[in-house]
Amino acid sequence: MGLLDFLCWRIATLLLLFPIGQECLSVHIANEEPLYIIPGSTLVLRAHIESGSPEEVSAVTWEREPESGAPEGRAALAACPGGSPQLPVQCASNRANVRASVQQQASVLHVSGYAAADAGVYAVTVTGKAGKSSTARCIVREYAEAVHHVSVSINVSHSSLVCGEAWGTEPQFSWLHERDAVTGNVGRVSPDGATLVVTKVPICGHFTCVVSNKLGYSSATYTAAPCETDSISGSTVAIVCLVVLQILAGGLAFLLWRRYQKRNRGDRLRENMDENI
Repeated sequence: MGLLDFLCWRIATLLLLFPIGQECLSVHIANEEPLYIIPGSTLVLRAHIESGSPEEVSAVTWEREPESGAPEGRAALAACPGGSPQLPVQCASNRANVRASVQQQASVLHVSGYAAADAGVYAVTVTGKAGKSSTARCIVREYAEAVHHVSVSINVSHSSLVCGEAWGTEPQFSWLHERDAVTGNVGRVSPDGATLVVTKVPICGHFTCVVSNKLGYSSATYTAAPCETDSISGSTVAIVCLVVLQILAGGLAFLLWRRYQKRNRGDRLRENMDENI
């Protein structure tokens, strides 16, 4: 066997190892983190389908199951046909508040009138014509709790203030110093917003932590010693005002004295003229 025949035989053998028409199929949901929904609103989940060509997709299904993973709580929500539709294709569902569609390598699920029973793990499964499937999941929870019991504590050794909140859903933290937003001159806020590292020396004034979410907000304030800069500026203003008043009083007194001197000089001149006559 010649070298050329040997190489051709090896290449043919390698080509036989790769299956013809293998699908490249995957799906993912935009919301990777747990998604919180306010009761009564509409849950919207969008799944992006990646495939070699849209025609490879034969079916798309949506399901929901409890976070515990109990199989008895699993429920089918919608079943969608595949293909390459130019217009949205509506999916079949036996639930009045569920609506789903497929269009241009994407599937969208709507659950209207969201309630506590709709919480759980939502799964979308895409199946190809060759039988290969891909599944993406998203945890959905009820947005039920406003923020409660906000508190601020100080860590003296680390020159930091820590904001605590009891059980609010998705709390967002922000900081104020003397009613103004905290800047780099005052301190640095941690990535989660709950901790303020104070760079202002010494720590003084009022530090307020505001915790909010979609249902409301609450706040707490840590009060340190009054800032000296405020007292100094107040004293400076008082001193300047006193000096200005003294200057004005002195100037007015000088003008009155000059006027009095001129009047007395005129009277003396008239008296001298009368005596000479």
